[in-house]
Amino acid sequence: MAWSLIEDALAAAMAGPAGPAPILSSLPAVLPFIPELLPAAIGGYVTDVADRQQAPPDFAAVTALCGLAAVVGNRVRIAPKQNDDWTVVPNLWGAIIGRPSAMKTPAMQSALSPVYAIQDRMREAWEAELRADAVADTLSVFDAKDAKKRAEKALKDGDRDGARAILEAQAGDDEEEEKPCPRLIVNDATVEKLGELLNQNPRGLLLIRDELTGFLARMEREEFQGERAFYLEAFNGDGRFIYDRIGRGTVRIENCTLSLIGGVQPSRIAPIVRGAMTGASNDGLIQRLQLAVWPDDIGQWKWTDRHPDRDARERYQAAFDALAGSLPGTTEHPLIMRFSAAAQDLFRQWMEEIQSEARSGVLSSTMESHLLKMPATVASLALLFELIEGGRFEVGEDAIRRALGWADYLRSHASRLYASGNSVVEDGARLIVERRAQLPSPFTARDVHQKAWAGLSDRDAVSAAIDMLVGTNHCAEVEKPAASKGGRPTIAYAWHPSLGR
Repeated sequence: MAWSLIEDALAAAMAGPAGPAPILSSLPAVLPFIPELLPAAIGGYVTDVADRQQAPPDFAAVTALCGLAAVVGNRVRIAPKQNDDWTVVPNLWGAIIGRPSAMKTPAMQSALSPVYAIQDRMREAWEAELRADAVADTLSVFDAKDAKKRAEKALKDGDRDGARAILEAQAGDDEEEEKPCPRLIVNDATVEKLGELLNQNPRGLLLIRDELTGFLARMEREEFQGERAFYLEAFNGDGRFIYDRIGRGTVRIENCTLSLIGGVQPSRIAPIVRGAMTGASNDGLIQRLQLAVWPDDIGQWKWTDRHPDRDARERYQAAFDALAGSLPGTTEHPLIMRFSAAAQDLFRQWMEEIQSEARSGVLSSTMESHLLKMPATVASLALLFELIEGGRFEVGEDAIRRALGWADYLRSHASRLYASGNSVVEDGARLIVERRAQLPSPFTARDVHQKAWAGLSDRDAVSAAIDMLVGTNHCAEVEKPAASKGGRPTIAYAWHPSLGR
């Protein structure tokens, strides 16, 4: 049968009452952020920032918690069980997801202002110490001259051992290395450099990426799988890492403590989520973004021009300052806190429910992995909330109840995040329909793949998008005759007659 006759028959078959169905979005609803999720010491400022910037409060809230986690670092940890030796470093990875004009960057900058202030003070103290050391170095020149004279005198007096001791003592004083500038924040660094910074700042660091997409995309590339392994280890906050490089030799990172926060656009995160869902990169990296939030856009914008709430800002800064300097633990000897009896019961009940659900077999592997990482996140949040409120002995009932509120809130946002993996397919299907005039009639999957349109750069994505178009009756599968005698027929697709070209 000639191909034109096949097209005519197909058109007749598709010309019935069933036209193309809409390609609907599958993103689920999320729980809204409520002020009660944060202690009053930091909640007032978060609300103030959101109101003045007309941005979702979720952005500043998550950024604040990641910043506080970095300030605490590994000096204080929580043991989520009373007798077990399982301990958790309050290390947090967050992502704020929103369209380009959703005010992600301004919210991050405002929420992180105390962290930058702390780092500035650390640098200023270091610079003052350098100036003092410079004075000491000048004095040491005089000391060296004096030591030389005393050694010469001792040698003349026949006391060769005494002369040697004087010179060795002076040489030991001169061998002191200059201390590196202390850091709390890093924006972009190789794993090798990051390892050096972590060794110099064993308490931990905060990685801030204005655009988190670049970091995640880098981790997807084959040549950076070694770096990916490092970051997977750094999420726990208490691991070690050793890497060997020509020229640098062997570098041991004793404390891989790294919190992370960054912004990302929905269209950029969705393909990466899709890769995790299909198994292409399902090693748990995406699931480590436990504080990933994707709030709804603000529907009604209003002009707001007022002074910041000074009292709220001062309380917010004071909360960071208190955790930066007055905690009793150290990296070598961290303070280990446990739940109170009432808090322990609440955490145990919740964890039993989470573990049962994660092992039920009804969840996707991606969500299952995410849920299995949530107990450490909830314990970390409870510890931070207790520390913010001034607790230094045990984590109480108020702190764990607030953390469990975050568990419900964050899970709804995780559901939206992983649903975006399917939205990639929907977006790809819409794009094919919109640009169908650029395709031959009928068209093949290869025709679409060769266009390399956004979100349709790999064959699996193209195949999934076309399957959706067939399912929604936008097009139908046909068998296109082989171009040459003896060749195999090609599967092609013809558009519904109502769409035209």
